[in-house]
Amino acid sequence: MTTLTGIPVSSGIAIGKALILKESKQEISKKTIENIDIEKMRFEKARKEGIRQIDAIYKKTLKSLGEEKAAVFHAHKMMIEDMELVKSVENYIEENNCNVEYALHEVTKNLILLFKQMDNEYMRERAADLQDIEGRLQKILSGNVEEDLSHIEEPVILIAEDLTPSQTAQMDTTKILGFITELGGKTSHAGIFAKTLGIPAIVGVNNNLLEKLSNNQKVAFDGSTGEIYIDPTKEQLQILGHKLDEHKEYIKKINQVKGKSAKTIDGFTIELAGNIGNPKEAKYVLDNEGCGIGLFRTEFLYMGKEGLPSEEEQFKAYKSVATLMKEKPVIIRTLDIGGDKQLDYLEMPKEMNPFLGFRAIRLCLKKEDIFKTQLRAILRASVYGNLKVMFPMICSMEELNKAKELLEKAKLELEKENIPFNSNIEIGMMIETPATAVLADLFIKEVDFFSIGTNDLVQYTLAVDRINEHVSNLYSPYNPAVLRLIKNTIEAAKNNNKWVGICGEAASDPLLIPVWLYFGVNELSMSPNLLMEAKWIIRSISNKQLDENIRNILLLNSGSEIKEALIKLNKEIL
Repeated sequence: MTTLTGIPVSSGIAIGKALILKESKQEISKKTIENIDIEKMRFEKARKEGIRQIDAIYKKTLKSLGEEKAAVFHAHKMMIEDMELVKSVENYIEENNCNVEYALHEVTKNLILLFKQMDNEYMRERAADLQDIEGRLQKILSGNVEEDLSHIEEPVILIAEDLTPSQTAQMDTTKILGFITELGGKTSHAGIFAKTLGIPAIVGVNNNLLEKLSNNQKVAFDGSTGEIYIDPTKEQLQILGHKLDEHKEYIKKINQVKGKSAKTIDGFTIELAGNIGNPKEAKYVLDNEGCGIGLFRTEFLYMGKEGLPSEEEQFKAYKSVATLMKEKPVIIRTLDIGGDKQLDYLEMPKEMNPFLGFRAIRLCLKKEDIFKTQLRAILRASVYGNLKVMFPMICSMEELNKAKELLEKAKLELEKENIPFNSNIEIGMMIETPATAVLADLFIKEVDFFSIGTNDLVQYTLAVDRINEHVSNLYSPYNPAVLRLIKNTIEAAKNNNKWVGICGEAASDPLLIPVWLYFGVNELSMSPNLLMEAKWIIRSISNKQLDENIRNILLLNSGSEIKEALIKLNKEIL
């Protein structure tokens, strides 16, 4: 029996036979060629076939996982079509009189090395995209067939050095019990796809994993802790089996709340809404009995494209969601680009600290034409449902006033053009920085509602880059400073008879839901697949239970102490 540990990226228990995915390492050697034009033609033919394959994967992923996850393959297509890459490979062939395989390998190798040397983990992970693209083109050039993970015959735990986005997207989820990779981090595509698909997964196992395992060997692991057992003992199997049984029973309990309201035992009702990244995901919110959409991330209408979406394109997207949701509220967050979300076609400055730089509302207020186009589209769609508009990353009253001024200008334009819109559309703002949380009592007088974005609020409060692996252990929504800022924000809204919600990842945290109830938040918005669990937790507790417990917990000095106390409370009340 061998025990290993890795980075947990998708929770759940997996027990089964190992299937080792060993990529055949292609020996790419330099060859002197006689005809440069033939090599260029071979490259062009491989590119066209690569684009065809990526288009097929994109369509399949779009159908199964939605636009947000499929966007990575649109990005792959853009990379293959990038004329700078094409020219670099062709120039290398000419200058070195060599075969296309070698030229492609050398060009991409240098680009991959550049990505891997970057300080930002997110950008380092993008090296996997380039490796995926090069691997695809090399296989096409050599005539090799790509490993097909959609036709595995029996349930297995997949073991690999790494999994490309293409491989992960094509998995047959009925046969993959879970997967473990030697490489990867929390922001790797493999981990993101696993979480979306509901497959337990561990990455970053730096212990020569492939050498320690053979096909059909028994493996068990816990995707929430990162613990892996090779040839597990009976005792370990019993412990994990018990955890698996508990999880299945938990799912049964959760499913019992279908058709019921999100109301505590003593009658306090809270709204549970869904976060979406594209119009197609709105259906999942309704399927999971969401009361509306608490966050429509509009940046995904801009990503994975060759240019800015038109007003008409945006209008149709917003209208489709408004129409589907009918009277249910839909909060549309205006463009939040920057930080870890970039647009290739939009000239953005290279920044040392992009999360503290030219992003979100800052970008929109500088590029008024882009912002106005979006505001017009939102306003036009507002007559088809209960739409609300929300500004992200507000840090000052000047920014908020400028954003509201541009919204009024968009209204005047539509009025002159005799285009209908809801003149009383509600205006909200994200609370994502300590500046706005501290001054919440002033900001709330200028808007109709707040929505607390905990992902960035934690990051900015604790000065922790949430995608930097070296400091990610310091990122904690349980930190008392973060909780005090959230409490202050909610109290400011309540004192002014305004509505306040939470739409960051912490909104769905089972340990923190009792805290949000104690604070008196009006709405929690989360991924649609987490709505039922949140409802079950809410229906299992009473505010009377929380009053004394949460009050004492919030007096603790550290995030780790608070988390431990919340774990204990969670066991007592659920």
